[in-house]
Amino acid sequence: MLKSVSPESIADNPFTVIGRDWLLVTACTMSTDDDGTVSTGRPNTMTASWGGLGILWNKPVATIYLRPSRYTKEIIDSTSTFSLSVLPQKYKSALDYCGSHSGRNEDKFRAAKLDVEYMNGTPWIKQARLVLFCQKLYAQEFDPYCFAEEQLCKQNYRKNDFHTMYIAEITKVLAETRNIK
Repeated sequence: MLKSVSPESIADNPFTVIGRDWLLVTACTMSTDDDGTVSTGRPNTMTASWGGLGILWNKPVATIYLRPSRYTKEIIDSTSTFSLSVLPQKYKSALDYCGSHSGRNEDKFRAAKLDVEYMNGTPWIKQARLVLFCQKLYAQEFDPYCFAEEQLCKQNYRKNDFHTMYIAEITKVLAETRNIK
């Protein structure tokens, strides 16, 4: 059972959660009708193992990095919110699937046997043990001329497919009670 908690009460180690357990970045387009009704488009999710958590601009933030080829990037570029879901280890094959298949032409949720829920129009993964709801604050593509270590650029961007960095305020956290301080 997930409960709403403050970002500061998350007990998980961000290095483990992001680098080893992985995240599902989930988003969908949203539009507001003339009467104020919010409509959501088709959601998509992707696996991420690069990112960070911290404080910036006096706000709790999450940072994610998306390559230009990713369909989820197109969606995040066109909307203001997304979620980061951490799943229990038994869903590792679902994470593998979501990281190696495109949602551009298929329903990855169905194929990976994951359920989508919505909070204020933002999709998230029902099977998650931890969910961060994020409001996009900043986005910038990596600049090859800004690498202090040229070798990092050469090793990671042979195709010049530079990640875009997204910094987002963590506006809400849902966590299993065992994952909070």
